[in-house]
Amino acid sequence: MSQSHNIEILLNIMSKLRDPDGGCPWDLKQDFASIVPHTLEEAYEVADCIERADLLELKDELGDLLFQIIFYAQLGKEQQLFNFDDIVAAICDKLVRRHPHVFANSEVFSEEQLKANWEEQKATERKQKSKTNTLDDIPHGLPALTRAQKIQKRVASVGFDWPSVKGALEKVEEEFQEVREELESHGPDEKLAEELGDLLFALVNVIRHSGFNAEQVLRNANNKFVRRFNSVELTITKSKPMKEASLEEMEAVWQRVKKLEKA
Repeated sequence: MSQSHNIEILLNIMSKLRDPDGGCPWDLKQDFASIVPHTLEEAYEVADCIERADLLELKDELGDLLFQIIFYAQLGKEQQLFNFDDIVAAICDKLVRRHPHVFANSEVFSEEQLKANWEEQKATERKQKSKTNTLDDIPHGLPALTRAQKIQKRVASVGFDWPSVKGALEKVEEEFQEVREELESHGPDEKLAEELGDLLFALVNVIRHSGFNAEQVLRNANNKFVRRFNSVELTITKSKPMKEASLEEMEAVWQRVKKLEKA
């Protein structure tokens, strides 16, 4: 690796950006909380590159994401909380600790055993952090679908789970009926919103039991809808503006696009 492109150079660049004497005014104004939105944005841009299979751009986006960690490390160093080496040491220790079947010659073979050992290690770590409740360390700031799946996975690790996807699917049917009843009763909006939330949560359970990630499943559905709608719009706007097309016309084109995709 070129000396001009190693981690120490990046750390030095970050330090200079935060230098009160000649640093960047924008960087100097930031704190832990203010750069969180940028970190989330960079993480989503990494995911977007992967979904689009743009692996050349992925390199740049991963660099942007790495810079976020460098930024946090600099802030931690300035406040004498931690530095970059501490961050690296913490993740190294955690990975070794959570993989005894690799680093400690522990005889763990099956995937189920590996998952059980992983959850046991995490439970031990929660106790060491004085977080004794099963769900204590699940961040509230996660996307709602991701948090729902993480909550369900965590409670499943202590035995609170449907034995199979059948029970989870039956719960979806139950929640769907309750939504229908609320719509028909024209009750309070808050109650309908609550039942819709229960339905979404139950559906995440079906997705999880089926071996999928709920956030990714919905991202894929979003991308498919955008792709199909773009085709509909392209077709219709060859002859008229979208606003002049009737719903029946748009639906007819939509069905043709779906059929072509499946052909």
